[in-house]
Amino acid sequence: MKYVVLIGDGMADFPLDELGGKTPLMAADKPNMNMMARKGIRGRVKTVPDGFPPGSDVAGMSIFGYDPALYYTGRAPIEAFGMGIPMGPDDVAFRCNLVNIGTGGGDTMCDYSGGHISTEEAGVLIESLNEKLGTGEITFFPGVGYRHIMIWKGGAWELSTTPPHDITGKDTAGHLPAGKGAATILSLMDRSREILGSHDLNSRRIDAGKLPANSIWLWGQGKRAALPPFREKFGLAGATVCAVDLVRGISSLVGFTTPVVEGATGYLDTDYGAKARAAMKLLEDHDIVYIHVEAPDEASHSGNIPEKIKAIEHIDRDVLGVLLKEAERDTRFLIVTDHATPITMRTHYATPVPFAVYDRNERVGGEGRDYDEEAGGAVISGEEMVRVLIGGKEQ
Repeated sequence: MKYVVLIGDGMADFPLDELGGKTPLMAADKPNMNMMARKGIRGRVKTVPDGFPPGSDVAGMSIFGYDPALYYTGRAPIEAFGMGIPMGPDDVAFRCNLVNIGTGGGDTMCDYSGGHISTEEAGVLIESLNEKLGTGEITFFPGVGYRHIMIWKGGAWELSTTPPHDITGKDTAGHLPAGKGAATILSLMDRSREILGSHDLNSRRIDAGKLPANSIWLWGQGKRAALPPFREKFGLAGATVCAVDLVRGISSLVGFTTPVVEGATGYLDTDYGAKARAAMKLLEDHDIVYIHVEAPDEASHSGNIPEKIKAIEHIDRDVLGVLLKEAERDTRFLIVTDHATPITMRTHYATPVPFAVYDRNERVGGEGRDYDEEAGGAVISGEEMVRVLIGGKEQ
């Protein structure tokens, strides 16, 4: 038996007046997801334990079958691991977004992605920051798009920070880092505005009618992470198709193969077909393959209803549809979203989210209910969901 787990990041939502009281999942044309829910096992999974932030780090760990209450140390160290950045036991990793603050006046968080800056452009800016702000203790590492990492050797990590996508359109003043070590972090963020604000690359972006990535925003800090191998925990050898370093980090931490897929961007313009083809290839040599698609979450953070629906439809047609058609008969499928990202909130929201497990050799459903937020079913943990997938029986 082979297994496929398809994660549509942030697909779950609230009913919207613009969609006649439907959610984007309900409004989307997604026959393959609906078929899985009708003919397979439906349920809801609690991916974010009580008291944890509703991010893709916590939720993603749950979907891989690991309890965040036991293993979670912070978002940034997971991403650092996925990027191959070495960390000592006393090092602290921070997620470093390139953002736009204050365009048009004030200190408003105008764009958490620095105007959707490209990986190539971002690399130039991060290199410049490392030259001017880097020390024996502070190092900046370039990532994908607007997502980067800063390592603070022997740094503080028990401070309060806020994800920039949580405060889009809001004044940053009430959301700045606080606690032990905050003075160092605030100084780095302030000095970055001086460096990036006068950078030639940002001047060219402005001339081209684009937002400049004029500041960094540091958040999601934590110490080195460690997870027991998936093969030891569940008895399966796995691989992951993804474009974002966070998911790559979780995948690598559990011992999965995580190849780079050309055309996979971690944004709305990702190559869905390339992800499906990569997954099919990986299934030849692995027992289980996870496929992560970031696009619905990005559309939600931008407040773009049509783009979110389009992303869900692409996942259904160009990823799930291809896999259902071309995978061997003895393959079991799981469709799930990691968390809700309501359009009205433009950020993540902790609530049980729908999942469906489908095996072409079995028929356990038949109630005619679609895959969406009202699919019903028992609420179980991420580890229980993975065991449902592997065991093929409802908990």
